[in-house]
Amino acid sequence: MSYLHIRPQALDNKKRIQHITPASANWNYVGFEVVVLKAGETQSFATDKTEVCAVVVFGRVDIATHEQNFINLGERKSVFEDKAPYAVYAPPGETLSISALTDCEVALCRAPAAGKLPVRLIKPEDCELMTRGQGSNTRYVRNIMMNNVNAEKLLITEVITPSGNWSSYPPHKHDTDALPTESALEETYYHKLKPQQGFAFQRVYTDDRSIDETISVEHNSVVTVPKGYHPVGVPHGYDLYYLNVMAGPKREWVFYNDPDHEWMLKK
Repeated sequence: MSYLHIRPQALDNKKRIQHITPASANWNYVGFEVVVLKAGETQSFATDKTEVCAVVVFGRVDIATHEQNFINLGERKSVFEDKAPYAVYAPPGETLSISALTDCEVALCRAPAAGKLPVRLIKPEDCELMTRGQGSNTRYVRNIMMNNVNAEKLLITEVITPSGNWSSYPPHKHDTDALPTESALEETYYHKLKPQQGFAFQRVYTDDRSIDETISVEHNSVVTVPKGYHPVGVPHGYDLYYLNVMAGPKREWVFYNDPDHEWMLKK
């Protein structure tokens, strides 16, 4: 079993099926949790010394902070609907109280922050939608908190990769602080499949092969990418969703393609 592959866990008293911290991932920036609530349940989470973006993966919720209350957030029953999500951003020193109006799932995306930005609601119309790639490299991107929405460290996006296609491809990396040619960003991939019994493959590898893992991805599993290239492929008959969370010393997403495979962009 790859140490980069985090399978969904049994629900804890916070109703979490994923709970990744910088300490557990052996890195410095990205924290990631997934909360699953039944209709009528409420859970609260302190932001502590991090900025947190609570992404409503599916279902409808109310989310309250110390001074604001965001009502009836969420329009999709599945991430595979052609809809961007709602999200709530909160700075350090806040508390997010999540109340489920229906069965729901909320992802808590974290990174260290100084508290320079206020609480804000991110609506579906704030998200940036695009199609990337061509042919069997086509995928559909929903930028939640990239260049479209400001944060101190966090960068967040969703991607749908259709049946039989590749994503994060050709292989690219962002593990070296060498701007303007490349930025250093840790990254988590939170995967879902349709139908749920499906699988996909993600490879994580470095130039020197100090990391070279090929992971059979499951529904609701996370792949952590501390460094290296990280392409994803999904077999015929299954669609793949993933939620990406990135953070590093500078909030810029500048990637470097593997030269051995970059030639295909010129076809």
